[in-house]
This record gives sequence, C-alpha cells and structure tokens, in this order.
Amino acid sequence: MKHFIQIFLAVFFVQVVSAQDGSREGFNPSKDLRTQPKLVVGVVVDQMRYDFITRFWDRFGDGGFKKLISEGYNLRNTHFSYIPTYTGPGHASVYTGSSPESHGIIGNNWYNKFIGEMVYCVGDPAVNSVGTTSDAGKMSPHRLLTTTVADENRLHTQMRGKTIGIALKDRGAILPAGHTANAAYWFHGQDEAKWVTSSFYTEELPDWVEEFNTSGRAQSYMKPWETLFDTDTYLESGIDINDFEGGFKGKEDTGFPYDFPKLQEQNGGYDIIKESPFGNSLTADFAIAALEGEDLGQDEITDFLTVSFSSTDYLGHNFGVNSKEVQDSYLRLDLDLQRLLEALDDKVGEDNYTLFLTSDHGGVHVPSYLQSVKIPAGYFNSSEFRDSLNDYLGDVFGEDTFIKNISNNQIFFDYEVLEDNDISRVELQREVAHFALQYEQVNKVFTREQLEATSYSDGIDAAVDNGFHQKRSGDVMFVLEPSVISYSKTGSTHGSGQNYDTHAPLIFYGKGIKHGNTLERTGIEDIAPTISALLGISFPNGSTGRPLYMVFEN
Repeated sequence: MKHFIQIFLAVFFVQVVSAQDGSREGFNPSKDLRTQPKLVVGVVVDQMRYDFITRFWDRFGDGGFKKLISEGYNLRNTHFSYIPTYTGPGHASVYTGSSPESHGIIGNNWYNKFIGEMVYCVGDPAVNSVGTTSDAGKMSPHRLLTTTVADENRLHTQMRGKTIGIALKDRGAILPAGHTANAAYWFHGQDEAKWVTSSFYTEELPDWVEEFNTSGRAQSYMKPWETLFDTDTYLESGIDINDFEGGFKGKEDTGFPYDFPKLQEQNGGYDIIKESPFGNSLTADFAIAALEGEDLGQDEITDFLTVSFSSTDYLGHNFGVNSKEVQDSYLRLDLDLQRLLEALDDKVGEDNYTLFLTSDHGGVHVPSYLQSVKIPAGYFNSSEFRDSLNDYLGDVFGEDTFIKNISNNQIFFDYEVLEDNDISRVELQREVAHFALQYEQVNKVFTREQLEATSYSDGIDAAVDNGFHQKRSGDVMFVLEPSVISYSKTGSTHGSGQNYDTHAPLIFYGKGIKHGNTLERTGIEDIAPTISALLGISFPNGSTGRPLYMVFEN
C-alpha cells in the first residue's frame, strides 16, 4: 500500500510539473505581454444605436461594417453606464475608460456654480484660433480631468508616439486625443469651409492641412443630396415625408432630393455639409490625408489616430433615427469606412494597425412618432417645470429665488439666498426632490445628499451615480420617464440612461484581435483599458473599466 501511494504521488507530481512547464512553454513574454501595432485607430460614430448594424446589415457592402464584424470581434451588448449620454461625456468616457464622476465632463455644456455661468466642455478663452479668424478655434481639453489612452501612449513612448484627433465637432476631435496630442482638427463651415485647430496645439496649420483647405475638397460636397439607392427600396426606415422630421430652411417638405447649393444660404453656409452624409465623407477624406501628412504608422512606435464621424448625429437630431435620411447616411458611411480601411491597408499595412469602432451615445425614436403607434412617450417642458418649482418653494419658504440654474436635468441652488433665509441645503434638497417626484413625466429623483452617501450598483440609479461629479454636478438630479424628452417635436435626441441611448456598437479589429463575438454585457469604459492592455501601457489614470481579454488573439 505504501509503495502504491509513493507511485501515485510521484505520478501526480510529474503531471503538475508538466502542466506548469506546458504553461511556461505556451507563454511568450515578448509576444504575449503586449502587441505593438504601428497605429491604433479609434472610430466613434456619433449617435449610432447598436441596432443600426442589424437594421441596415443587408444593405451594407462587404468592405465596411461587414468586414469589421466578420474579421474582427463584435461585442453585441455594450452600454454606457452613466447619465447624461451626450457627445462630450461619450467621447471622454470612450478614451479615458471612466465616467463623468471621474473625468469631469458632465455634459456638452454645464452650469459652473463657482463662476455663475454656463461653460462649454472644450471651450477655452485662454487659447487662440488657428486657421480661422473666428472664435471656432478657441478650444482645448483643459476641462478634462483625467488622461486618455492616447495620453498614456504618449507618456509610455516618451512622447515619440504621435496622436492626431479628427472630427467635424471640436469636442469629438479634442477629448479623444487628450492633453498631450500633437494636434486635433475640427471643421469650421459657415463661409470658410476649413479644418481648424487651436494654439493649444500649434501656432499655425501644417502644410498638409493648408493644402487640404485650399484643395476645394470641402466645397465639392456642396452639391445636391440624393439617396444612394432608389428611395423606395429603403424599407428599413419610415416614409420619406412625414410629420416627425425637421428638415432644412427654404424647403417646404422633408423629402429627397435636397438641393444644397440652393439651401446653403439659409442653413449656415458650408455648415449644411455637416447635416448630410457628405460631412462624414469629408471627415474620411481628411483622416486619409492625415495618414500621409503626419506619417502615421510609419515606424515601430505606436501612433494614435482618433476619428469621429459627426454627421450621423446632426442628421438624427434633424430627421430622427427612423428616417430615410439617417439610413442613407449609414449606407454612405459604410463606403467611407471601406475607403478608410483600404487607405490603412495601403499606407500602414494590413496587419500593422488595430482599430476599434463604437459610438458616443444612441438616440431615441421621435416621441411624437412613438405616440402615433401607441407607445408611451412625450415631451417635457423645462420652463414650466422651473416656474412650478419656484411657485412651490415660494409657498413653502416664502421665497422663490432659491434655484440658480436647471440644466442637464440637474438643479443648482443659489447658496447665498439659502444663507440669507437661514435654510439648510439638505432641507431644500428634500423639498425640491419631493416636488419633482410628484411632477408629471419625472420618473426618479436623487439629491446630492443621497449620491454622496450611497453607492448604487446597477440600473438607472447607478447611471445617475456614475454621472455625478461631486464638485461640478448640481444639488438635485431628476430622471424623466422612458421616451420623454425635452426637445422639439421633430427629430431625435439623447441623454438618458435608457437602452436606446446606452446600447452602442463595439467592434475591435486588426493586429492582436481575434475573430468572434459575444453577448456578454460590457461597458464603454472597458475600451481604453482594453487598448492599454493590448499595448502593454498604463491604463488612463481615472480608468474604472476592465480589459476585454476575450478579444485578444493570445
């Protein structure tokens, strides 16, 4: 028996050692600790709902969305974890791996209680415009409180890895590129049609940008917009002319075609290009020019190119997520993605870059359309809400000037008035919360006292918590009922914690990425740490996400 036990233990020991040796043999530190693509490309499609992929799938070609999904890794259940789901917070969260409670971008605009005025997320009066005499270039990332993954790559490579940010929108170019970017460029339309930047990055535009601006490329898109295919075949969207769309000034209906040269003067000059799929095409043109102009991905040190396609958001706001205009924009964007991928293959090399594609938020179906098909929806009048709140506080306290500002569904108090009336902030929070919760179309209410004392782990409660920045946010936060918005009765918007705003596409593709898909729930905050883990660099300093290990080849 003793002899048998000795043999058993010896065999067990050999098996354990063999397994350990096998794991050592299977792990190659120089290969598995990091992947070194020459270029990382981050693509954000503004206001892209996840279901746009499935809804328009049969109409896409083989070289854009289908190529990314079939050859990359598709995460089909990715969500934003905070409120409000706007462009500024969305781009910041994608690239910092955190939510507004950490990175501080609590809206596109928000009330700054310390100076008593609204501020813009990338507005910076301390810098100068470059490439334009207008104020369109007075922008920087100075209000972003944490690093981005592009910042961490710059730090890791001793600033030798280059970062370039590109978008029609300034915030879509600036926030992803971070604090250490070599440059960020955005489009200024009106009567100029130029890509511009700010003195935060440089004192003058590089030659390649000047050449692009004088090439006439932007002006070439001032042309009539007709659907890519026969409009009658766009069965994946609603009827062409309806009551749920905004349209353009100077045109009586919202049906194709749109004569942009004729409509230009009444619709912001060259800014009308932004509200068409041609704005995305122009963005792709400029991004491809940047590959060569900035020599991106031309050595062994990883560079970053961040590209945001903004026109889909402008179109969603104007025409709604169920419109033929939005469908046509995605079919054309599919072709622009194909052009971008082909340029990357040609200029950087097919296996030399890693790309991810996601969104900064989704979008709600036009509530008036939902009402027409008997789905609960509606419109919230913020002015009436404020007037009613002031009347209520006047009845309770004999004073109706406690509220300094209401914006982004946040209520800010006037602390001086509270002090003058010897009323505690906690007492006022509770009274305001009590009133708001009784108000029609308000679903939930949270006070500063609650959010500072409690940590929520899931649902809308957690989304409010993750969007609450202790220093910048208001004193009472309220959440509207599903599909209730404060907006015009035409067009779609976003900002809520409902699935139509939080569910975003997420696809990884290229070097170091395996083929596959998952329905496991993942978060937008996971993107930056995933790219950081792939590169073997430090995570952004405020990151709360986790690396999505399932997308890696090794």
